[in-house]
Amino acid sequence: MQKSLTSTLVFQLDINEGSQQLLDSGQVEARRVVNEIFRLDAQGYDWETIEDEVVERSNHVQNTTQRLFDKATDALERYYDEDDYGHPRQNHEELFPLRMNHGEGYQLFVDEESESISFRVTALKRNFVRGTLQSSQHYIERLKTALTNDDWRVGTAEVVRTRNRHELHVNVTHKTAEVADKEHAKTFIGVDVNEDCVGLAAVTGSGVEDSVVIEYPEIKKERHEYFTIRKRMQSVGQTTLEHEIRDKEKRFVHDQLHQVSRDIVEWAKQFENPVIVFEDLKDMRDDINYGTRMNRRLHSLPFAQLQDFVSYKAAWSGIPSEKIDPEYTSQECVDCGHTTRSNRQGKRFQCVQCGFQDHADRKAAMLIGTRGLEKLNRDVPALNSPPIVRVRRHGNGLSEPADHDPVSTVRDYQTDGETGSVRN
Repeated sequence: MQKSLTSTLVFQLDINEGSQQLLDSGQVEARRVVNEIFRLDAQGYDWETIEDEVVERSNHVQNTTQRLFDKATDALERYYDEDDYGHPRQNHEELFPLRMNHGEGYQLFVDEESESISFRVTALKRNFVRGTLQSSQHYIERLKTALTNDDWRVGTAEVVRTRNRHELHVNVTHKTAEVADKEHAKTFIGVDVNEDCVGLAAVTGSGVEDSVVIEYPEIKKERHEYFTIRKRMQSVGQTTLEHEIRDKEKRFVHDQLHQVSRDIVEWAKQFENPVIVFEDLKDMRDDINYGTRMNRRLHSLPFAQLQDFVSYKAAWSGIPSEKIDPEYTSQECVDCGHTTRSNRQGKRFQCVQCGFQDHADRKAAMLIGTRGLEKLNRDVPALNSPPIVRVRRHGNGLSEPADHDPVSTVRDYQTDGETGSVRN
């Protein structure tokens, strides 16, 4: 099955004509344009009038100003569509990414002799910055393919300042990427996303082939620390840096989720004809009500973002995705089917009716996998004899014992030097 897939490639700019300061000036002008859009919208101008106004006054080429207009109005649409999303604010301190179309605001050239890619960015009208792109060989080769292959397209790009350097973030699209048909799937990878870990289970018609729990406690820890910092700042009226703190938290979580999603896809690739199976999160949060503190933690978790990252990376590896009804996946016993909230206590699942025990998140992943089988009209195996639970700490590349034992009251780990396993 062919599918159009887009990825963002990140390059550092090695400048040999123009300057970093010129790129900064272009981003300052981009900020002014976006602020103008927000101001005119707040004053009640219609968007067609706003676009005409900002294009006429902008010191960018017309196409770049139009791309900035598109990005600003995307934020405004979220404001008008979602009650809890505040009106985008004007910001006079931070640089704004310079958004451009290929062939208009920026252009890329492949140098066959040096095997490098050069760039030209129109930072302001009639003001250019030129140089060479620097990145991993993988990104360089993918961009070369996009520039020279008719099945690929080079799209918008953004100049972004990170610390003391500028980067070019380029969107490339493979218009005819091959993704397997989920109807032909043999292994259903159930994915249970949680606050501090993700449970994975590879389920086939014969049973559970393998499973793992990937822990990422750093995300929960860092998010709590950022929340505490913001609360302290608010209590003493120091809110000037609150937006910067939120941005740092967002960047940290975004980077961590990208790494976790790579781990998930790499694990799934080892199985025959896999399909990634997620819980359908639509309207799921509306049913969450566990008190003020827990609600804040759960409602702000980027569950859907991690699912999107996994689905996107899986598709680039040719692996399709599917979503199932999430109802009671954390409460239902995979052995006898008894469903009640009291079956789950933290990371331990113990059925109050039949006594079946398992790691709660691994159990949920197994159930998600079997529902994927059911959705595609496959035979569902018995799950009462799953493999030993393996718990892997995100980032270390190894499986290891967890800090807790959700299965038995006495820790009993089996270790072979590479893996640590929780067993009954």
